[in-house]
Amino acid sequence: MSESSGALDGVRVLDLGILVQAPQAAQFLGDLGADVIKVELPGLGDQARWIPISLEDLRAPFFEGCNRGKRSMTLDLRRPEGRDVFLKMVETADVVVSNFVPGTLDRWDLGYEALAQRNPRIVLGLGSTFGPVGRDARRKGADIAGQASGGLVAASGSGPHDMAPVGVTIADHIGSQNLANGVLAALYARERTGRGQKVEVSLLGGQIFAQASEYSFSFLTGRDPGHGAGGHTLIPMIYGILPTQDGHIVIVGVAVPERPAFFEAVGRPDLQEDPRYQALLLTPEMRCDLFEALAVTFRTKTTVEWEAILEASGLRYAAVRTPLEVAADEAVYENGYLQHIQHPERGATSAVGCPVRLSETPARPGQVAPELGQHTEEILLELGYDWDAIAALREEGVL
Repeated sequence: MSESSGALDGVRVLDLGILVQAPQAAQFLGDLGADVIKVELPGLGDQARWIPISLEDLRAPFFEGCNRGKRSMTLDLRRPEGRDVFLKMVETADVVVSNFVPGTLDRWDLGYEALAQRNPRIVLGLGSTFGPVGRDARRKGADIAGQASGGLVAASGSGPHDMAPVGVTIADHIGSQNLANGVLAALYARERTGRGQKVEVSLLGGQIFAQASEYSFSFLTGRDPGHGAGGHTLIPMIYGILPTQDGHIVIVGVAVPERPAFFEAVGRPDLQEDPRYQALLLTPEMRCDLFEALAVTFRTKTTVEWEAILEASGLRYAAVRTPLEVAADEAVYENGYLQHIQHPERGATSAVGCPVRLSETPARPGQVAPELGQHTEEILLELGYDWDAIAALREEGVL
C-alpha cells in the first residue's frame, strides 16, 4: 500500500443520510479514503441544506460541516425507477448508511434483505433516535430528543430548575461515531465471512453509552448523579470553571498533594489553612465556597496570565475558547483537526479536518460539500447508463 493510500481506498459508501448522524458517519469514512456518494431527493436534498445561517445568508453550516468531499446525486428512492437505479448502485457498493425513521427503507423495499439479495457483501448502517425496536422505535426525533431521553439534559445546567441541552448536536455526533465504528467492524468481519450485515445505532443508545460512569453511579447507589454545576458531579475536587478578567479557564483537578502549590501559585495560601480544603473529596457546599473564593482571585488577571501561572506550576488547565479562538491556534491545524482550504467560491478559509491520525494510511479529509445533484450524470455514466437513459430518468422526475 502506497504512503498516500487511505485505509478505506476502494470502499464505496452510499449515503442516504440527512442532517448529522448518518452524514457525519459517511464523511468520516470518506476521510479515511472511501468514495462517498450522497443520494438525495430531487429538488430538496438533505434537510441540512435548509437550515441556513440566516434569511440573508443561505449557506448551511450543518450541510457543509457533515458532507465535505462527497459526490452528490439526486434520486427518488420512493419510485420504482429510482429503486432500480439504487439497487444497481448497491451491486458495486460496500456500505449504505441511513438515518431515516426505522422501517422507511423496508417500506420502499430497500431494506437489508433486498440489498443483500443484490449484493451479499453489503453493509447497511442504520441510525435512529430511540433504537430499532421497542415502543418508541418509529418515533421521529432529533439531537435534543436523544440528549433528553438519554439523561444528558438532566445532568446539564446549574440545577434541577435550570436544565439545558449541550449547545452542540452532541447526541447526533456520538451517534455518527458509533455508526462509523459499527460499519468498520462489519467491514472487518466481512473479510473473514465474505458477507455483510446490518448495523444499528441510535441517539438514545449513544447517550447512555457516553454516560457509562454516571449510569454506573446510579446503579451502585440508587441515586441520580445530579448536576455538574460548572464541574462534574462525580468529581468532588478542585475541578471546574473559573472566571478570569477577560474570559474563563478550567482547572482540571488538583490532587491533595498538589493543593499547597496550587493555592500558593494563585496567590491564596490562606485557603491552604482551611481544614475543609484538605479533604480528599469536597462536599458540594465546600466546593461551592472554595470556587466562590477562587473566583474573586481569578477575576484579577487575564486568561493568558493565568495560563502562564498554572503552566509554570505544572498544574492542569485549559482556557475556555470559542470556535474562532480555536481556529486562531495553529496547533489544531498541525494536528489535522482543522484544515486550511481554498474554497472555489470563498477563497482561503478553514474547514474541520479529521480527528484520527493514521501513520501508514493517513486521512484525506474532503474540503468542500457538493451542490445538490452535482455529480448525478457522472455517477450514472459510471454505472453504465447512456445519455438517452439519463435524459429519460430526468424527464420522468426520478433524478
